Amino acid sequence: MSQTSAALGRIQPSATLAMSARVNALKAEGVDVIGLSAGEPDFDTPDFVKEAGIAAIRNNLTRYTDVDGTADVKEAVAFKFKRDNGLTYKRSQISVNSGGKHTLFNALVATVDAGDEVIIPAPYWVSYPDIVNFAGGTPVFIEGPASQGYKITAAQLDAAMTPRTKWVMLNSPSNPSGAAYSADELKALADVLLRHPHVLVMTDDMYEHVWYASTPFATIAQVCPELYDRTLTVNGCSKAFSMTGWRIGFAGGPEWIIKAMSKLQSQSTSNPCSISQAAAVAALTGPQDFLEERNGVFRKRRDMVVAMLNDAPGLDCPTPEGAFYVYPDASGVIGKVTPKGVTIDSDETLIGYFLDEAKVAAVHGAAFGLSPAFRISYATSDDVLKKACTRIQEACAALR
Repeated sequence: MSQTSAALGRIQPSATLAMSARVNALKAEGVDVIGLSAGEPDFDTPDFVKEAGIAAIRNNLTRYTDVDGTADVKEAVAFKFKRDNGLTYKRSQISVNSGGKHTLFNALVATVDAGDEVIIPAPYWVSYPDIVNFAGGTPVFIEGPASQGYKITAAQLDAAMTPRTKWVMLNSPSNPSGAAYSADELKALADVLLRHPHVLVMTDDMYEHVWYASTPFATIAQVCPELYDRTLTVNGCSKAFSMTGWRIGFAGGPEWIIKAMSKLQSQSTSNPCSISQAAAVAALTGPQDFLEERNGVFRKRRDMVVAMLNDAPGLDCPTPEGAFYVYPDASGVIGKVTPKGVTIDSDETLIGYFLDEAKVAAVHGAAFGLSPAFRISYATSDDVLKKACTRIQEACAALR
């Protein structure tokens, strides 16, 4: 008899974290493996943010705070939303949490019941469907293939809507594909959502500031103000400010959702780290000019990785518009055979081959809901990326 809960049985361990753990174990054994599976910028937290955290410790800001954030950090989040997105939120419309994943978890668990459907475009971040499943809801997937730039269309969204649809989740720029919706594309999706007033909208904008497109970043409540009252706009400090370990995510949205999230958080984690909250205030209100410089580095890496992967036999790598991932289509290698006689029958087999023979770790596309493909993070040095892509080229060339 199982002693764990039914809710726990509805979820799987994170595939990205599992691969990172495997890479760390191989490195500990002395294996020359290149890990490109983790979604973490390789830049350090900016010094002015570090200093704010140190000052918080010295000033004894080490006690409990309000459950979903201090007044100061909520004001900083409100300032960020107004400055960057033209969205106005009161403190009662803002939730601050222990990372972006925690924000998403709170929102879905606090609002989703059994029988509720949550529409998730694929490829998707690995945690989306598992959180929906944990909450007792039903994930409904819409595939956005490479031929559509890894994005869904308004017609696809309209066809997926039912009376049971509770949420539509959007992620732009996307993890895993780096695909980004333009303002016009968001308006087309918004036109569909306006015809279904019972549906809530959750937009995960975590990679907002890792952006390469010629047009400005847009979020759906910004381009369609009519959706403001039923949109939860999610963001955080992890990616833009290289604060993954500080664990600060946040959201702006309707007061009733924010209140529900706070109620759940009061009985789970309580407040986010008080020191991290103080650092987040500095991050969100301080200098932002370093972001452009870092994006220049990411853009250069992206272009190199895309070019090298497109030179690998059987791979087709679109050029992403944001984030720090590529998501090559691997259709051209499925069915081929490795030098050891193993048939590449799936993208999971392919990344196993890359790990075992090329000593490069990626994450298989099935984990993100769209196969055959795989995700590579280019948030590491040029030399490491060049070495990894050369190994992938050689591994693909060895297939027959």
